[in-house]
Amino acid sequence: MNGIWRNSISCLRIRKVPRRYQTGYHPAVPLGSRILTDPAKVFEHNMWDHMQWSKEEAAAARKKVEENSAVRVLLEEQVKYESEANKYWDTFYKIHKNKFFKDRNWLLREFPEILPVNQKTEEKAKELSWDHVKTNAANCFSRKHCPTLPEEKNSKKSSGLSHGQNKAESDFSHLDSEEHRKGPLETELFPGSKASFRILEVGCGAGNSVFPILNILQNTPESFLYCCDFASGAVELVKSHPSYRAAQCCAFVHDVCDEGGPYPFPDGVLDVVLLVFVLSSIHPDRMQGVVNRLSKLLKPGGMLLFRDYGRYDKTQLRFKKGHCLSENFYVRGDGTRAYFFTKGEVHSMFCQAGLDEKQNLVDHRLQVNRKKQVKMHRVWVQGKFQKPSHLTQKSSKLIFSLLSHS
Repeated sequence: MNGIWRNSISCLRIRKVPRRYQTGYHPAVPLGSRILTDPAKVFEHNMWDHMQWSKEEAAAARKKVEENSAVRVLLEEQVKYESEANKYWDTFYKIHKNKFFKDRNWLLREFPEILPVNQKTEEKAKELSWDHVKTNAANCFSRKHCPTLPEEKNSKKSSGLSHGQNKAESDFSHLDSEEHRKGPLETELFPGSKASFRILEVGCGAGNSVFPILNILQNTPESFLYCCDFASGAVELVKSHPSYRAAQCCAFVHDVCDEGGPYPFPDGVLDVVLLVFVLSSIHPDRMQGVVNRLSKLLKPGGMLLFRDYGRYDKTQLRFKKGHCLSENFYVRGDGTRAYFFTKGEVHSMFCQAGLDEKQNLVDHRLQVNRKKQVKMHRVWVQGKFQKPSHLTQKSSKLIFSLLSHS
């Protein structure tokens, strides 16, 4: 029995995921390298990486949250914020258009999984993201998005599930090749049906992730980008942008909370789902259903990339009494909402949806207003979650079956 167990584990290890999915460390340079070693120099830069909170700072944050959560929004008003959520975001984009958020050029370095790998895209992504590391590092932070700062990881690029596969990923591809040849990809046409690498960005807003990605995809015609938002005004901003290309991008209005809402493509065809500063705007009771649905859209081996607000981020601490909807869930003055996650909550939610955790970390930073001599803690949670291959699923079931009968 022990021999069977060891052989089964060996088989699973042979088919381990590419190295870039297994990143949990902080890169040395150029990202995540500004470490505060001398407190007297705190106001020399606008941002410090990998900050550790003192016991006093942590206690003060907990106290502040207790205070601003003491008075809850009336139930009838909470119902309105839920039922009219799309109207509040639609109004937001009508007012601010595409001027409020900065383009997230850091995505290309932080999440290399959003692109298929070939020499052209590698070089272009490196060039673009490095330029923006130098120019955008100190830009403003938004209430819903974290648009400008490059993030912690500097993982090596390997391939997604594309024509440019590396050896590790080719182990995944043959598992379902026959199924995909017989599936809807050949018999039914849909936007992007001829693409070999497909990405979906959920909650695209005015396109601050869409266009940095499209700028790279112009060198990879085999790739296709879907993007959706439930604010029709946001989708119109994307479609009217001069860089929008219908031949390689499909922007559509969609409410991810609507279980019956159709997508313009079948289940199981996506290589990547990008979920960045979106889930926090959804009611906590509906989050698990959203993640479950997104998981079904992924191919075996596909990746769901997540980044959002962490518990005790400065945004949470700034809320006043009377804005708390439920525990760690708040409404802003414009009617939009925000939830603040822990690493454990993120792990539970995505693993319950049948995804394997490849990265799950809390990103602590110290933002500094040098003019006003003010220090503010930023806290984000970032994760990478992979849909298991059919072989992995079958092997796991076999192992558990053998163990249960041993």
